[in-house]
Amino acid sequence: MRTRITLLVTLILSMLALSACGGAAGPATGSTVKIAILAPLSGDVRTFGESTRDGALLAIEEWNENGGVNGVTIETVIEDSQCSAEAAVSAANKVIEQDGVKFIIGEVCSSASIPISEVVGAKGDVLQISPTSTNPSVTVNEDGTTKPMVFRACFIDPFQGAVAAAFARQNLNAQTAAVFLDQGNDYVRGLAEVFIAEFEADGGQVVVRETYTGDDQDFSAILAITRDANPDVLYLPDYYSTVNLIAAQAQERGIEAALLGGDGWDSPDLDTSVVEGGYFTNHFSPDDTRQVVQDFVQKYEAAYGSTPDALAALAYDAATVLLMSMEAAGTTTDAAAVADTMRTGTWSVVSADISFDEFHNPVKAAVVLKVEGGQIVYTDSVAP
Repeated sequence: MRTRITLLVTLILSMLALSACGGAAGPATGSTVKIAILAPLSGDVRTFGESTRDGALLAIEEWNENGGVNGVTIETVIEDSQCSAEAAVSAANKVIEQDGVKFIIGEVCSSASIPISEVVGAKGDVLQISPTSTNPSVTVNEDGTTKPMVFRACFIDPFQGAVAAAFARQNLNAQTAAVFLDQGNDYVRGLAEVFIAEFEADGGQVVVRETYTGDDQDFSAILAITRDANPDVLYLPDYYSTVNLIAAQAQERGIEAALLGGDGWDSPDLDTSVVEGGYFTNHFSPDDTRQVVQDFVQKYEAAYGSTPDALAALAYDAATVLLMSMEAAGTTTDAAAVADTMRTGTWSVVSADISFDEFHNPVKAAVVLKVEGGQIVYTDSVAP
């Protein structure tokens, strides 16, 4: 009899303990997981950061409205990483050490994402997914090995530069090109070098290759060289703030070359009047007729009163892939387990159905957009 009573008491105590911890199948009631969003919310490319923040928040809010990740509510920690290596490292250390974050969405710029990836690598138990950083070094070490805890939602610079070169040669029938690049910017240099290599490999001739610094405001000297060379296209793979300056000065000097660029052009602050007729490669177009795209566009417009750009779409995708991976892995605390699930899964998101290659780059198509009549219009899609 005493044995039966002892067993009954043990069973009751076990049931009470299980109830107190939320049961074996789920987390404790009211539990949360912190996810950091690191983006430039001040400075020359603040619109990039604002779109990134808003796209990621939209995805996270949707998940919270539907019960979170396996019942765990997502709490966001947002830091202004300024598209700067120093600020990005400071922000990453802050969210990891002070806020206890294990999952980071960010940064936008490769020059900031690369140093964040080094912080993540040193920690070993933090996962980073960049929505838009396209430099290969974001996810790959100097020795060629893949950074195990770092991913991206966008295609990389070599693919984007190759798409631009192919479009220039095949669609624009360009025989000659001028290329301007900021040698101190990993993103700009990456696109420019691949464009030059691919354009020349396809039979084109780069007649002007000129460099500048991120602080330059007067481009008259290199534009004079370009005007004399009279190229068919001028490749400007920089961010919109610099492109606005160069394009305006090129227009003043009567340069008639077709302007080409990369996803750094994608901003509501792009001066369409000075890049009219130009083209740029990108990750997303709101004109895509797929239902998943149109649903996202409607939700974003309802939430923020504006049409989403590629920065917003990729941040939404990065957050969605992260949350789906956490749910599939069955954990909101083990970043390594989430990384294992992310690298082996296939994820259906706004920009495409993606899987990750051996370097944690998504396999997906690029789009080419044109500035026409002051509007950004879809022109073509190029699959890998």
